[in-house]
Amino acid sequence: MSFRKIAVVCSALATLLVCTVARADMSEIKIARQYGVSYLPLMIMQDQKLLEKHAAQLGVPNLKVSWVEFAGGNVMNDALLSNSLQIASGGVAPLVLLWSRTHGTPLEVKALAAINSMPLLLNTTNAAVKTVKDFSGKDKIALPAAKVSIQAITLQMAAEKAFGAGNQGQLDKYTVSLAHPDAQQALLSGSSEVTAHFGSPPFQEQELAHPGVHTVVNSYDVLGGKSTFNLVWCTSQFYQQNPKLVQAFMAALDEAEASINKDKRAAALAYLRISKDKSSVDEIEKMISSPDVQFTTTPQNTVKYADFMARTGLIKAKPASWKDLFFPTAQSQQGS
Repeated sequence: MSFRKIAVVCSALATLLVCTVARADMSEIKIARQYGVSYLPLMIMQDQKLLEKHAAQLGVPNLKVSWVEFAGGNVMNDALLSNSLQIASGGVAPLVLLWSRTHGTPLEVKALAAINSMPLLLNTTNAAVKTVKDFSGKDKIALPAAKVSIQAITLQMAAEKAFGAGNQGQLDKYTVSLAHPDAQQALLSGSSEVTAHFGSPPFQEQELAHPGVHTVVNSYDVLGGKSTFNLVWCTSQFYQQNPKLVQAFMAALDEAEASINKDKRAAALAYLRISKDKSSVDEIEKMISSPDVQFTTTPQNTVKYADFMARTGLIKAKPASWKDLFFPTAQSQQGS
């Protein structure tokens, strides 16, 4: 064989090797979750090493999985785009914001699946506040991330209904960014400027167990029915380059959700053990057994957030349907 032919063959083999390496799934992955019982499926995945198990079954042995906790979706999204994080989780609004920001780029972010549908409650200790119209300069409303969290966007949607079109930001001046545990502590202390908390389970239910706390807004009322609270998402680059990890992640999520739905008491015990929450097992079991709570990968009412955010100028790109926000991993479901 001539030197030229040898060079051509070597070049072809090198190209093949590079392409093979480029397509190989990662051997280490970092996943983020936030606080509360709504992230129970991810907590079970971590505790039982379900992703590692399914990855090994698909030919990715010894996968190293790191889990990190964030207080809000905005910081998490920055980590995702810098590739210091591979899979993020959070509310619908942060996902929609990032989808619009990255739409049409190689890093376009979409959701892999929903995690749950849960009502979000805006609670207050101010007896004078019966509706959102009653909030004043005397009040501070704590939520995970002002103007960008799902609670913040839901508050804007409620404000628009109360004050009329163009007034969705009427209550933004009263909001402060606090992680749910800190917001709950501030609300119940009685010595903080925080008089309201737009929270999530279990914090919102724990607050209502205290005298003098009542609910002003229920997100299901704002959305007109059950709606997705949390999702998991990643970049298109990660999705395309790691097909086995994506498949393993979805299998692990399905297994975790199935275990919760099969035995709510066992799930409640697992949550208390993993989270170190001081609630009773009966309280958590009652919470996750509520007919308003669903652990499901099917998206519900997600496009209503996108429609509102596009109409009010929060996002530039608008999805034609809910499916535009999701990878094929969710598109076959009867979502909305």
